[in-house]
Amino acid sequence: MIKNKKIDFNKLKSSLQVKSPWNEVIIMLLSFLITLPTFIIMHQNLIDLNWPFNFDRVLLFIFVLVGLYFLLMKLKTIIIICIVLYLLVLFYGTALGNYGFSEVAEDYNAIIYTMSDNPYPQDIIVAKLLPFPNKSKIINAIEYQNPKVRNFAIMATTKHFKNVKGYSDYRTIIQCFAVFKEINSRWNYVNDPKEGDYIATASESLMYFSGDCDDHSILMAAAIRSIGGTPRLIHTKGHIYPEILIGSLLDLEKVNYLVKNVLFVKESYNKTLHYHIDERGQVWLNLDYTAKYPGGPFMSEEILGALTLR
Repeated sequence: MIKNKKIDFNKLKSSLQVKSPWNEVIIMLLSFLITLPTFIIMHQNLIDLNWPFNFDRVLLFIFVLVGLYFLLMKLKTIIIICIVLYLLVLFYGTALGNYGFSEVAEDYNAIIYTMSDNPYPQDIIVAKLLPFPNKSKIINAIEYQNPKVRNFAIMATTKHFKNVKGYSDYRTIIQCFAVFKEINSRWNYVNDPKEGDYIATASESLMYFSGDCDDHSILMAAAIRSIGGTPRLIHTKGHIYPEILIGSLLDLEKVNYLVKNVLFVKESYNKTLHYHIDERGQVWLNLDYTAKYPGGPFMSEEILGALTLR
């Protein structure tokens, strides 16, 4: 006599599955990478119990690591798929010479290093995660390879500061300051249509040197990049403005002397240079349309996002 047996398909499915140890290794590595910035934020914001050998912070790190590990294990399948897709994107970026593995490692190290010395480390994460408004449109509008944009920048370098001697190491920065002088001396602020943001291309703004803050920033960034400078755009509440990479604090000392004693003597008389230092320790000088000299006063101090153009 044959007995009917019910088949438990769930048990059968689980028995057929092959557990890969690499899954656990990947999840553990990801948990550790996420734990570092999370621990820094908690360490800076929680009360220090002053236990011997900082044992309270050791327990905090272990608690965060274990908690993240079990949380990610619950979402293991989704996490693994996302990681694979992310790696494919990085392989693609590395192959094309764009944003790839080395840039990710550099950015991660810079964030961790800066967070450890910052009293409000969560602000760094927030600034990285906040979206930059109209990012794709702005990137496309920065036509630094457009011949009209480059020819304009070259014209500015022949018109201003052409005969400055003895600063060969800062020639590119001096030429970028010439671009700043030409644009800011001619810029006419005009509002966007009421219907919404109008993003003018760099070549379009060259026709009348008019527009709002994002149009000015786009033209400045395009012209500076067309002659070898490194610009970035800063997004604040209701405003966008350009900055230029100066280099280190030692470079800032040289540039400060150049601006105040050689290039913009009258405009910067008895005034200070305004700049930002990023997570890598690099100095960025303000080039807003309201500034009369490179490093003029900021319209807004709060940074909500940055778009670097290299």
